[in-house]
Amino acid sequence: MLPAPKTDRISLADVLPSCLSSVAGSSNRLDLPRVSRAVVVLVDGLGAEQLRARTGHARTLASVATKAAVIESGFPTTTAAALATLATGVTPGQHGLVGYTALDPAHDRVVNQLSGWDDRLDPATWQLAPTVFETAVRQGVRATAIGPKRYRDSGFSQAVWRGAEYISAQTINDRLESAAEWLREPGDAGLLYVYVPELDMAAHAYGWESDEWIEQLETLDGAMRAMASTLRPTDGVLLTADHGVLDVPPHAQVLIDSDPGLVDGVRFVAGDPRCLQLHFEPDLSDDARDRLVDRWRAAESGRAWIATRDEAIEANWFGEVRDEVRPRIGDLLIAARKNIAYYDTRTASSHARAMVGQHGSFSQAEVRVPLLRFGGFAKV
Repeated sequence: MLPAPKTDRISLADVLPSCLSSVAGSSNRLDLPRVSRAVVVLVDGLGAEQLRARTGHARTLASVATKAAVIESGFPTTTAAALATLATGVTPGQHGLVGYTALDPAHDRVVNQLSGWDDRLDPATWQLAPTVFETAVRQGVRATAIGPKRYRDSGFSQAVWRGAEYISAQTINDRLESAAEWLREPGDAGLLYVYVPELDMAAHAYGWESDEWIEQLETLDGAMRAMASTLRPTDGVLLTADHGVLDVPPHAQVLIDSDPGLVDGVRFVAGDPRCLQLHFEPDLSDDARDRLVDRWRAAESGRAWIATRDEAIEANWFGEVRDEVRPRIGDLLIAARKNIAYYDTRTASSHARAMVGQHGSFSQAEVRVPLLRFGGFAKV
């Protein structure tokens, strides 16, 4: 049985649209009350399970992290797809960012969706959906994003945060202090996004159970405590995340090219280490395709969900899928069920294989993320 995401559950897609509706004083999926300004703090890699396990290091966050303060990230649980979902309010099948790396069919290549943008990949057309920030500006609501300077002019930022004024702030404390200042500025309604990548970076390098990850969590908690103390009833703040994370030890890496039968007929390996998207050679016969799928199912179905593109779309993995997005999705998807990560050693760098923290698949540790409410959004 393949996992089938439920469309009726609150997810990242509901967060920014609900905030914009709250500023307008209209009903919304999150039942947010009306505020003058709304802030979303997105903490990359802070899953609900990881926060629950480290509440002693995050007393401010823990004070509002009730059992009900959890939503679902969506699929795949990877930053490029999840942040695009947050920014647009639609699923990957609609906005088009379907994985960490994805096939660019027009140029017959795999592109890194975070850092691989070039003059052949136009942010304005590759990401297919209007952003919530663009909608906000059309409604007369100021739209702003705060993040590290290095992301200001990236192709990913242009694709996902278009419509928002970008403010650079280097550290977690700097960003949340800038958010507090933004809330105190004179003016009318506003919508603000704050990006915190440090926990995800620490998880990839050292694992989420490391001292380095805990140090970043403590920094975040202190900065949120300071910001929360400045909030007025008309300031609504939500803290959420794009995905959670699992620590995968080196011995749990599965090297797919060690079995030639699993890569014979595969043109490109895209996606994430915990959710491969295999693109077959275009001239591969139907019988050869079926045999390749069967070999994968025989080899890996005990520790991964194996789904063809059609099966994944039918199971609602990507939500409703546009025709132009369909070829970006792999012919065959390998979504890890066990605590493993898949690599093709012919293309995977030593840096990539050194990563400890991983995400991309359907485990609760990856999918469930916090939705914490502060200021005018706090539940009483």
